[in-house]
Amino acid sequence: MSSPPPDPATGPKLSALVTVHNEEARLGECLDTLRFADEIVVVLDDCTDGSKEIAADYTTHLFEGSWEIEGERRNYGIGHCSGEWILEVDADERVPEALAREIRETIKDAAGGYFLIPFDNYIGKRLVRFGWGAYWGVSATVRLFSKGAKSWGGQRIHPSLELTGTRGRLETPMIHYVDRNISDMIARLDRYSTARARDLRDQGDIGSFSANLRRIFSRFFKCFIIRKGYREGIYGFLIALFAGLYPIVSYLKARIEEE
Repeated sequence: MSSPPPDPATGPKLSALVTVHNEEARLGECLDTLRFADEIVVVLDDCTDGSKEIAADYTTHLFEGSWEIEGERRNYGIGHCSGEWILEVDADERVPEALAREIRETIKDAAGGYFLIPFDNYIGKRLVRFGWGAYWGVSATVRLFSKGAKSWGGQRIHPSLELTGTRGRLETPMIHYVDRNISDMIARLDRYSTARARDLRDQGDIGSFSANLRRIFSRFFKCFIIRKGYREGIYGFLIALFAGLYPIVSYLKARIEEE
């Protein structure tokens, strides 16, 4: 699924940024869809697999380092992009040709700011449109922005965003392979909750058992009912279940487990 090559006549310089940690299994397919960009910047975070060798075949600029905080790694990458516009993509995401064309057309006339890009989220081979949210996946997020319009916060998981300029939204979705199966969902809950627990301890306020217990039900309701996860059947139920478990598991890890 290769995207069209860059055409300098189409407008301002576009940088594509990918930050990765041991993503050799899916990095190549991701980078192959970014050939339409004027430069590809890859930041390798403590990679011990073949990610470097794969990235070297595609990248304009390749950087290596070690970052405990996700936002710091992403900000480092943003700082090393030379384009007037930046497209931020993760290794489990793909930019279809229609989105590549829309991005090029959009930045030709845009004065600056940032754009939300909708996501087509897949669990295995199943496209799951409904139910995402409440810290368990997103249906759209800011991935295209002008230089200086976006910076990441200092949290380990789900870092906050600081955005400036005009807000816009693209129409064509990014393809996002979220999880392969239920085992992947469980593993992601474990990773996310461990990182969140460390953030909670750093904040000095982990919350209360009762408040986080209530969130099991409130977040399940939000994903399954308000965000219409019920329309996805068992997949919507699973999304809502893990969204509900995330706060209480994070709290329990912060309270019980040691660093």
